[in-house]
Amino acid sequence: MIEIDRAALIGALPYGRRFARALTGSQAGGDALVGQALRGEIAVPAGITDPALGGRLALYAAICGIATIQAEEDAAVSGLNRTQRMLLLLTSLEELEMEQAAAALGLPADQAARHVEAARSHLRAGAVARVLIIEDEPIIALDLQQLVEAAGHEVVGIAASEDEAVAIAGAERPSLVLADVNLGAGGDGTSAVARILQHHSAPVIFVTAYPERLLTGRDLEPAFIITKPFEPTTLAIATYQAVTRGVHLDPV
Repeated sequence: MIEIDRAALIGALPYGRRFARALTGSQAGGDALVGQALRGEIAVPAGITDPALGGRLALYAAICGIATIQAEEDAAVSGLNRTQRMLLLLTSLEELEMEQAAAALGLPADQAARHVEAARSHLRAGAVARVLIIEDEPIIALDLQQLVEAAGHEVVGIAASEDEAVAIAGAERPSLVLADVNLGAGGDGTSAVARILQHHSAPVIFVTAYPERLLTGRDLEPAFIITKPFEPTTLAIATYQAVTRGVHLDPV
């Protein structure tokens, strides 16, 4: 393994924070995990020569290495173990190739592929969510509805504006919110979510073409972010992770 330079590590931080938050199911838990990783040894896995990719893989590896999971409790909740969850997130949410995800976890690629195959077979067995979709583009909203329902969940409403989203959330009490960030004339998805969370607690997945705008470190930030365009499996995995509230970490 080779040491990572500072510029590559800084460039990798938004990706590492997104991964850690999705892994733990919360902003606070994910950021604490990244903080622990940054205080330890961070090195690029062997065989990786691209500086930008090397920085991401090094940070992913450090995060995975220190995430001491309560494996029995995690498996009891979701049917997935720590390695399966990590590989699903790395290959779908973080869009790594199987070989790259395997390198981050220090696994042979064929073994990682078997883990992913087994994990995906469990996705539809997860808890069913009642989902509110916040999206101002009708065609995209219908596509999202189809993807959510194909993953085994129920869509309780589709909102095209902030006010509509707040009204539906108040009436339906969704167990998951799937929100676009830019609602055009209808307002802002982050504002809609903030208003909803004042009165109702539910995990939120943001869908955006600009994830870095939600990972500035200045404001309250989401635990789950999907980058447009995305594959159906990515949405299924993020939804699954949100519903099961991430992995369970031992106290630091």
